Amino acid sequence: MKTFVITGATSGIGRALLEEFSKENIVFAGFRNPKYEVELYKMKNVIPFFIDMEKAYTIKGATDFIGKKTDKIHVLINCAGGVVAGAMENMEVSRIRKQFEINTFSHVEFTQNLLPLLNDSRIINISSMASFGIFPFIAPYCASKRALDILFNSLELEMRGSVKVISIKPGVIATPLWSKSVELNKVCINDDKSYHNEMEFLAQNALKNEKRGLPVSEVVKVIKHVTEVKNPKASYTIGKDAMVAELVSKLPQDLINIIIKFGIKKKFG
Repeated sequence: MKTFVITGATSGIGRALLEEFSKENIVFAGFRNPKYEVELYKMKNVIPFFIDMEKAYTIKGATDFIGKKTDKIHVLINCAGGVVAGAMENMEVSRIRKQFEINTFSHVEFTQNLLPLLNDSRIINISSMASFGIFPFIAPYCASKRALDILFNSLELEMRGSVKVISIKPGVIATPLWSKSVELNKVCINDDKSYHNEMEFLAQNALKNEKRGLPVSEVVKVIKHVTEVKNPKASYTIGKDAMVAELVSKLPQDLINIIIKFGIKKKFG
């Protein structure tokens, strides 16, 4: 049996990974909402731990707890995250900081604290097609995922291969992340009068994505492969929409901007 650590293990991709890997492995399952603790304790081969990606002291507490329970982690999956949306013209910088705290800085700190247990191990980050950076009105999310990829890639290079870092970049996946993102950004959606139509479209589109996205099983299938194959790739793009985003991101920036501006004008006038 191998030892896995999964943050954000109570819903969406994280929950699906927990259910898959706990069949034959020991899994440390990160949760933020206390209502999930009892349920997680009842699962076979699962050891729950509390962590709030916005609170540094809980990150330290979580890694101390894990370190007392095991001396080896074979696979760390950084899955927890959230979406901060809105127009950059009116975006409070505190909301951008919040986005980076949740999606980037917390994962760096969590991983650094676990490095003594991660020799010759795999670190899998749930990034996003947003990391290709071509989507307006979710710039903080795009930037936080891109920063996550860059920082962890450097970690692997600097540690000279003692850890293997893999970035998973899904497109639209049918998970509760979408409705959670609408709730997280409801003040912006309701109050930004200068971009009312755009914000309303974002909210409605997010709720549709929760039902029409690829099944979570597609992501689980790729990550299971990553944990088993001898030499996994540094990055995996999942879904046709993510593949298109990757291709578009390789165009000259001026051309990308022309395409996106045309799309915004056509949609909103």
